[in-house]
Amino acid sequence: MTKMRVLALLAVMVMVLMVPAVASAQQVPPHVFTGTVTVNGLSAPAGTTVSAVIDGVQQGSVRTGDDGSYVLQVSQGSGTNISFMVDTLTAEETASWEQGGVEFLDLTAGFVGDVGSAGSKGAKGDTGAKGATGDAGAAGARGPVGPAGPSGASGGDGKDGADGQEGADGQAGARGTDGAKGAAGGSGVGLIGLILAIVALLGVAGVYFASRRPA
Repeated sequence: MTKMRVLALLAVMVMVLMVPAVASAQQVPPHVFTGTVTVNGLSAPAGTTVSAVIDGVQQGSVRTGDDGSYVLQVSQGSGTNISFMVDTLTAEETASWEQGGVEFLDLTAGFVGDVGSAGSKGAKGDTGAKGATGDAGAAGARGPVGPAGPSGASGGDGKDGADGQEGADGQAGARGTDGAKGAAGGSGVGLIGLILAIVALLGVAGVYFASRRPA
């Protein structure tokens, strides 16, 4: 509660205490209103007249203080509906009269002008400077391992390998059986024939083992 409201409340309480003395003269205690007055959105100037009207008859008036505050005693009229006048303006607020009542009521008055039409749209402003590049965001979580892909196509045939080394010579073949005894001849001719037979057998054995040697 503001300082002025406290002072107004004290003033109202003083007036309420004075009611018995006043009642002897007026017979009926008044309804007391207190608050502030605003005119056209501003605090009412000091000395602005505030009055209460019941059924077209003024039932009390007072002048505002320096801060636009007022304390108004409203006497009984022929009805109970109270309208308030701020100088020649009618306040927006109304009240009902109550014998010996005390009420805080801020009053508002003023002229209400027509709402103006919307103004034309202003020109578009210049584009602002480009902002600085923001910091790089944190790396996201590693995703799950994807399924295995299909098998690739078969590769081409490899090159032929290099020739292997020659194998070791094979063992000498077994001795062949003696040939049939030839007709008796000279001793020299028989020996030569035996030697030729042995050479022939060795040649056959060499060919045989040569054919079995690995390539």
